[in-house]
Amino acid sequence: MLLSLRQLYGKKLGASDGDIGHVEDFYFNDQQWAIRYVVANTGSWLSGRLVLIPPRAFGNLRQDADCLLVNLTRQQIENSPAIESHKPVSLQYQAYWDGVETWGVGGFPEAPPPPQLMPSKQASDDLHLQSTQALSGYPIQTSEGAIGHVIDFIMDDKSWAICHLVVESGHWFSHKEIVISPKHIDRISYEESKVFVNVTKEAILEAPQYHVSPLGEAYGDTRNFD
Repeated sequence: MLLSLRQLYGKKLGASDGDIGHVEDFYFNDQQWAIRYVVANTGSWLSGRLVLIPPRAFGNLRQDADCLLVNLTRQQIENSPAIESHKPVSLQYQAYWDGVETWGVGGFPEAPPPPQLMPSKQASDDLHLQSTQALSGYPIQTSEGAIGHVIDFIMDDKSWAICHLVVESGHWFSHKEIVISPKHIDRISYEESKVFVNVTKEAILEAPQYHVSPLGEAYGDTRNFD
């Protein structure tokens, strides 16, 4: 079944021995386009600490369920990796710039060379880690200019692979929602906050309208342009 990640944000999370918080975000690998972690906000239980839970810890995902169940105990959740141990590339880049104070002629900031973000093997894996929350709102950039912006991600609940990006195009009075397959995405630029695609603006505008049912159980026309 296909699930809307936007409709999973804020869902309660339950361990085998009690509540553990709610879904805050999803981290995915931008090469395989598969979810690597669910970011759990533990709320008052662990003073709002954010922990990373791998997909294998989840059982059956139901978008209309009141609570998503995790096959772990509260103690195991407490021992899960903290969000600081694996940051998506956009947050690594932001943290770098927050700590840089390089000034050029005239008192204006001078851009240093692109940062080498944590050159260990683990960190090189993290250089392909992206946050769905951070990417929401990114414009879609074609060779002819920007068109629309990302508003949602559609995931297969069996493989945890992202099948589509949902894009809102047009103006507020004539907007429509369409889907773009990851195969049409060239790259994600965290410096420019844009998603670059290898299709034309015309193809995007002519793509079928996207629809989602109230419970997210069945999707309308999710055909992609070729």
